[in-house]
Amino acid sequence: MYLCMSNLSLSSVSDASGCSMIALLHTGAAKFPQNLIPRARQAVCSLLPAGVLKGYGSIVSRKLASHSFGASMAAMSSFPPQRYHYFLVLDFEATCDKPQIHPQEIIEFPILKLNGRTMEIESTFHMYVQPVVHPQLTPFCTELTGIIQGMVDGQPSLQQVLERVDEWMAKEGLLDPSVKSIFVTCGDWDLKVMLPGQCQYLGLPVADYFKQWINLKKAYSFAMGSWPKNGLLDMNKGLNLQHIGRPHSGIDDCKNIANIMKTLAHRGFIFKQTSKPF
Repeated sequence: MYLCMSNLSLSSVSDASGCSMIALLHTGAAKFPQNLIPRARQAVCSLLPAGVLKGYGSIVSRKLASHSFGASMAAMSSFPPQRYHYFLVLDFEATCDKPQIHPQEIIEFPILKLNGRTMEIESTFHMYVQPVVHPQLTPFCTELTGIIQGMVDGQPSLQQVLERVDEWMAKEGLLDPSVKSIFVTCGDWDLKVMLPGQCQYLGLPVADYFKQWINLKKAYSFAMGSWPKNGLLDMNKGLNLQHIGRPHSGIDDCKNIANIMKTLAHRGFIFKQTSKPF
């Protein structure tokens, strides 16, 4: 392993007996990729003679901790590794009314990129979508979702938003075959019913990455032994979590899903695909 030490320096100093020992002197804020942090500490400590390691090992730890290395290491080691590099948390909001209108159309398209090692949010995609079949939102829809007419008027069409999703996926490195990622939804409706149904209506293709996902309700039931009948509200209650934001806001629902996933992961739960192949 090649270890960059540009921000750390080693100098020789003498102890009381006149014997030379190596002291670690800090000269700047070291920057390491998170996956190299454990190796960094081991490599630096290996440079210290046995008689000095006891005294200076703690210095190394303090230096790493002073740059949040300790916190990062704790975050990565406090729960078992997941099967995926990234989880893509998604929660659509769509046109709706009572009785239900047909076809429904996606009006909010949020995705959170969740790191599978730290379970922290690394990137966000969030767009509103212009409905075309029923361009006027109903009062029921606005009351339920908090989305008003001005938030969708003049916004890109679903086809345009899907193109931008693909661009975002590429920019985030999620289309690299060596990177394992999977979508996560609260239920099967988003990717089993809503997206393929609207794409079929509009004659649009559905990208392969939308065809496998994790249903958080199923994952929660596997982990906790009970089915969350009321979705996010029940899962937050069961895990003693505070609900984030507004119910039925797509982006806020994504934040709740991410928080629930992080909590289950810290309890040792390993997430697996729940959807069946198309």
